[in-house]
Amino acid sequence: MRAAHEGEPLQQIGYHEMTNMKDEVLAGLFICSHNADVTEEANVWNVRIDQPVHEKYDPYKDGFLGSRLEIANVFDGKRKVIHESDGRFEAPNWLPDGKKLLFNMDGFLYKIPVDGGELEKLNTGFANRNNNDHGISFNGKLLALSHHREGLPSGGSTVYVMPLEGGTPKLITEHTPSYWHGWAPDNKEVVYVAQRNGSNIYQIYKNSIDGGKETQLTSHTLGHVDGPEYSPDGKYIYYNGSQSGTMQLWRMKPDGTAKEQITFDESNNWFPHISPNGKWIAYLSFPETINPDEHPAYQRVMLKLMKADGGPPKVIAYLYGGQGTINVPSWSPDSNFISFVSNSSKK
Repeated sequence: MRAAHEGEPLQQIGYHEMTNMKDEVLAGLFICSHNADVTEEANVWNVRIDQPVHEKYDPYKDGFLGSRLEIANVFDGKRKVIHESDGRFEAPNWLPDGKKLLFNMDGFLYKIPVDGGELEKLNTGFANRNNNDHGISFNGKLLALSHHREGLPSGGSTVYVMPLEGGTPKLITEHTPSYWHGWAPDNKEVVYVAQRNGSNIYQIYKNSIDGGKETQLTSHTLGHVDGPEYSPDGKYIYYNGSQSGTMQLWRMKPDGTAKEQITFDESNNWFPHISPNGKWIAYLSFPETINPDEHPAYQRVMLKLMKADGGPPKVIAYLYGGQGTINVPSWSPDSNFISFVSNSSKK
C-alpha cells in the first residue's frame, strides 16, 4: 500500500504477503461508508491496473510490455488514455496544430488525433529504423529524427532533418552514435548527445541544419548527460547530468558556459521539457535505486512539474514506465497538457 499527499512522491504505508491466493483475483477500488445506514458517494479518476515485471526482466529477451498513450493536464493531474497496444511504442510529440500527436513504433513515425482514432504513418523516406528521439522545430515546419544507419558501430543512430509533412530526411550528423533532443528557437540549429573519438562517454553537441562542423558543449570525464533542450527564449539549454552523483537537471548557456544544477533531490531526474510559454519544466523521475546513468524501462516512475525560474517540484503523475515514456518534447501548444507513454504486462 502506497499513498501520497497531493504533489508528493508515494510512500509505502505497509504490505501483506498472501500465500493462499486462488486462481482468480479481483483488483480494483473498494469504497464503503463505514456506516450501514449511510449511503456515500465518491469520485475517482486516473485508475490504472499495472502488472509490473521482475527486476531482472530484459525486454529485449523476455518481450516488450503493452503500451498506453496518455494525455495529462499538468495542473489538475487528470489523465486520459487515447491509444493502447500490446506492442511497443514510445515518445509522443504534440503537433503544432494541437490536434494530433506524433510517436515512434517499429522504426516508423505515426500520427494520431489527440482524442484517439486511426493511426497515420508519416512518410520518412528511407528512414525506417527511427528511435524515440524526434521532435518539431519551433516554427512548426521541420522535423528532426534519429534513424539507425545500417552497418555502423554503436547502433548507427544519426540525426536527420526533414519537412514535418513528410519527405526525404537530410543528414545532419555524419558521425555516430548521435541522438537528437532539441531545436534552437531560430530553427537553424539542433542539439544532440553523441559519443566521439572512441570515447564511451556521451557529450552534448550542437550543429547547423545547413551542415558544417559540430560544436561540443560539454566535456565531462565522468557520468552521463542527456536530453538537451533549448528554452523558448533561447537563453538556456536544459539537460540532465549525473556529475553530482545522481542524475539531476542542469542548464547552461547556448555556448556551453555557466553550467548550473537546478534539481537537488534523491531521485534520478531525466529529460527536462520546457513548456511553450517558457514558464514550466516537466520531467521524468526515476527511483534512487537505479543506476544514475541509465533510464531503464518498466520502473515505478513519476512525472514532475516545476517552475522554469526555480522552486520546489510537484508530482503530476505516478506511472509504470521509464525508457520511452517522455524522452522528447511533449507539451501541448497551449502549455496546459503533456503526452506520455505508460506500460503494463499483458499476461
